[in-house]
Amino acid sequence: MHRLIIASMRASAGKTSMIVGLGQRLGKRAGYLKPFGDRLLYRKKRLWDRDAALVASILGLSENPEDMSLGFDHSKLRFMYDADSTKEKLNEVLSRVEQDADLVFIEGGKHIGYGISVHLDALTLARYTGGALVIVVSGHEDAILDDVTFIQAHLDVRDLHFGGIIINKVHDLEDFRNTHVPLIAELGIPVRGVVPYVEELTYLSLGFLADALFAKVIAGEGGLDRVVKSIVVGASSTDAARRHPLFSKKEKLVVTSGDRSDMILAALESGSAGIVVTNNIFPPPNILSMATDRNTPLLLASADTYEVAKQLDDIEALLGRDEKNKIERLAKLVEEHVDLKAVLSS
Repeated sequence: MHRLIIASMRASAGKTSMIVGLGQRLGKRAGYLKPFGDRLLYRKKRLWDRDAALVASILGLSENPEDMSLGFDHSKLRFMYDADSTKEKLNEVLSRVEQDADLVFIEGGKHIGYGISVHLDALTLARYTGGALVIVVSGHEDAILDDVTFIQAHLDVRDLHFGGIIINKVHDLEDFRNTHVPLIAELGIPVRGVVPYVEELTYLSLGFLADALFAKVIAGEGGLDRVVKSIVVGASSTDAARRHPLFSKKEKLVVTSGDRSDMILAALESGSAGIVVTNNIFPPPNILSMATDRNTPLLLASADTYEVAKQLDDIEALLGRDEKNKIERLAKLVEEHVDLKAVLSS
């Protein structure tokens, strides 16, 4: 049985995406755990981790997402478990997951030290399960070199199985391989892959945004798979908005109040990917009909335009379970740029 602990030095390095890509290309029946959930979702009166739900859906896992995590809150976990009972519970869940799997991915928290006070950081997970620790490193090339050097100098992996690193989201792939990979090799850190940055993977779909904003789709539901490449806040006059360079772009999202029929019509006529109507105000029926005819999603948000714009600015570009093109692109990247045999033999 292969057990891979997928960790990262920093938040948003791409752990979950890497698991999805590896799971689709390693040719093994996969299982998944995220012992310490850090992206909490509340659905159907149940709590689960968003990443767990995503991986379960994409990889076709039978395990319920809420059963893939031991908990979500430091204080509750600290009250429920000590070091010994954490290890016992972890391996109990792991043994259940392994019944239908040849390979189990165990995802660490948002960064390498997350959860250490409750015995659920990535290094402790590796020690408790005997799995191979693979660390995803990403960011600016200097940050990557800092992280790799930190691993070599300060991360004590002598008593666990260290499977190496995967370097993710590299902007200049050839330069990085020629200039920096040899330096990393001199540190004695096994590099299992160098995956390029792909801008398309950072674009958000309308369906993803509807979920992230807790918005109601009131028209154009058939266009929820459209992606957004730019955002225009329609708080000015329609004429001023039309003069904005981004307003002529087709793959834009327009955010405006539901009572701004002029702005919504202009957004529809200019071929927007979608529109968020704010203040919980329904546009007139003719606008809803036009949006439906054009397959342009209208998302109804309860917050005002300024607050929605702030929320959009804070949304992280995560993978969505229905984004099939993204998922396949990601799997192909992993296949082309990660040494799958080396990862599997870790």
